[in-house]
Amino acid sequence: MGKPPTGSQPHIIVRKRSAIRPRLPCTSGASIDLDLDLDRSLDSLVNEKFRYIEPPRENPPPLPSFAVYALTKDTVSDAASGAYQEFLSSFPEYRLTWILDSLRRSDYGRLETTGETYVDYMGGSIYPESLIRAHTEFLNRSVLGNTHSVNNSSKLSLKCADEARAAVLSFFRAPSDKYTVIFTANATGALKLVGESYPFAEGSSYVLSCDSHNSVNGIREYAAYRGAHVCYIPPTSTGGFEPSLAKDLLLRNRPRSKKSAPCLFALTGQSNISNTKNSLSITEYATSLGYHTVLDGAALAPTSSISLSEFPVDAMAVSFYKLFGFPTGVGALIVKKSFLEQLKRPWFAGGNVEIVQVPGTVVIRSHELHEQFEDGTINYLTLPAVTEGLRFLSAYLPFLPLRLSCLMHYLVASLSKIRHERGTPVVRILSATPSKRLRCVGEQSDTGSTISMIFLDPSGEPISNSFIEYSASKLNISLRTGCVCNPGGAAAMLGIEEDMKHFQDGLSRIDLERAMGKEIGVVRISLGLASNFQDAWTVVRFTQLIAVEKTRNLLWEHYRMNDSEIQIGQAI
Repeated sequence: MGKPPTGSQPHIIVRKRSAIRPRLPCTSGASIDLDLDLDRSLDSLVNEKFRYIEPPRENPPPLPSFAVYALTKDTVSDAASGAYQEFLSSFPEYRLTWILDSLRRSDYGRLETTGETYVDYMGGSIYPESLIRAHTEFLNRSVLGNTHSVNNSSKLSLKCADEARAAVLSFFRAPSDKYTVIFTANATGALKLVGESYPFAEGSSYVLSCDSHNSVNGIREYAAYRGAHVCYIPPTSTGGFEPSLAKDLLLRNRPRSKKSAPCLFALTGQSNISNTKNSLSITEYATSLGYHTVLDGAALAPTSSISLSEFPVDAMAVSFYKLFGFPTGVGALIVKKSFLEQLKRPWFAGGNVEIVQVPGTVVIRSHELHEQFEDGTINYLTLPAVTEGLRFLSAYLPFLPLRLSCLMHYLVASLSKIRHERGTPVVRILSATPSKRLRCVGEQSDTGSTISMIFLDPSGEPISNSFIEYSASKLNISLRTGCVCNPGGAAAMLGIEEDMKHFQDGLSRIDLERAMGKEIGVVRISLGLASNFQDAWTVVRFTQLIAVEKTRNLLWEHYRMNDSEIQIGQAI
C-alpha cells in the first residue's frame, strides 16, 4: 500500500475518552477515534451536523437578504460563520448569486440531509428535485409509445422528441435551418458517430489537443484505420495549448483536397482535468483553412454559455447529465445538416432505414437526416426531461459563472496557504487557475471551476491519491482521483510525458505505476450548479486534517486496515 504520508513512522494514539469524540465511520461498522484535541474548526468537519441558519444582520447588505448554510453543532460554528463573513467581505459580488442559495434549499436539500459534500460536478451534475417531480408527474399522466409507430402514444412521444430537439437548438443558439439534433447515449456516443462516419482517407488529417478526453482521442482509431494522419497539439505545463502553436499545426496539416482528403479538427472547449478553456475562435481559423470542426462541449456547457450562431462549428457533443444531472443515458450531437450529409454510416439498424432488401444489398435510408444516425429506438421516455432540464438550467446559468468565480478564487487562495507543521505546503495545484475575477452576473470566466492537485507529505513527496480519496469518502466528501479519462492532460500537468512515451502495448496501468514508483493521477475538485461556500469550506477543512500529523497517521492506519475495500483512484 506504500509508505505513510508523514515524515515519521505511523503510530496509533490511544487516549482516554472525552466528552466530545469525533469518530470516522467505516463500511464494516467500525470507526476510528479522532480524539486529538484539535481546534473546533477541524473537529467540526467530522463531528458536527449541517443546519440551516440566517446570516448575521448587524450590517445588512443593500441587497435582498438570503439564507446560507454553515457547519454547526448546537449553535453556529465560529469557524464556519466567521469564515463565511470574511468570505463575503472579500467577495461581496457573491451576494448577487443569492438565487442559487434558494435553489440549493429547494432542490438539493438531500445534500444537507445526508451530510454529503459533493465536489465532483465534472463527473456528473446532481439532479434538481423539482425536475424529477415534474418528469414523474408527466409520466404518470401520459401514455408514451415507440416513436416508430403511428398510434396516439407514438405521436405523443414523437412530439416530445421534436420539442426536445427544438429546446436543444434554442439553448445553444443553433439556427434550426442550419442545425439538427441527434440524440445519443452521451457525449461519447456523439463523438463516436462523427469518428465512424467521417470520410477520412489517405492524405486526410485529424488534429486534436493532447489535453483531450479519451472520447476525442478515440476518433484517431477511425482516422488511422483509413490512412489519415493524426496530429496532436502539444500541451502547456498546465494543460490546454498555445493558440499560436495550434494555428501553426493546423496550417501545416490543412486539407490539400477537401473532396478527396478532408480534414477534421476536434476542439476541447474546456478540459475536464486541467481546467483550461480554449477559445472557440480557433474553430473559425480552422474552418478558413478548410477543416471540418467538432467541439467537445461536455465539460464546457454545464457552466458556460455557448452560441453556435457566434461560433458555427460543424458539430458539438454534449451529455445532459453533465448539465443538470438527469437523465443519464441521453446525450446529443448538435450538427450542421450540410456536415451530416457528408457523413457515411458504416452500418444501419432499426430506425435508420425505410426499406431494406433481404437477401440483397439495397438499403433506403430514412428521409429524416437525424434518423439516419439514431440507432434503434430513442430514449423517448426521458426526452421530455431534457426539455424541462434546459428550461431549468436557463434560469440559473447566468448566475453560475460569478458564483463559481468567487468560490474558485477562495479555494485556490485557501488551499495554497495550508502548511504542514514543519511549514511545507500540503497541496500543489497543477491545473490552470482563474486569472480573471468576475464582478457581475453574465460575465464568463477564463477557466472552468475545477482544481486538479496532488497532496504532499511534510517532506514534499506525493501522498497516495487512493489514500486521499478513501479518507475523503469516509468524511462524506465526494471527489475524484486518477487521470479522469484525460491521459494527455494528466501527463502534461504531472510532468510525465517522457515516461508515457515508453508505455507499450500490453502493459497495464499497474505496470506503468510500478515502473514509475508512484500512482498516476490527480485529486480533482470540481464545482457546479448546487455548489456553495459550505462545500468549499469543507474541502479546505479536509485539507487541514491532512496537514495535522496525528489525524493523518490515524487515517493512514484505517486506510491500511481496510485495503480490501479500496477500489478507488483507479480511473485512467
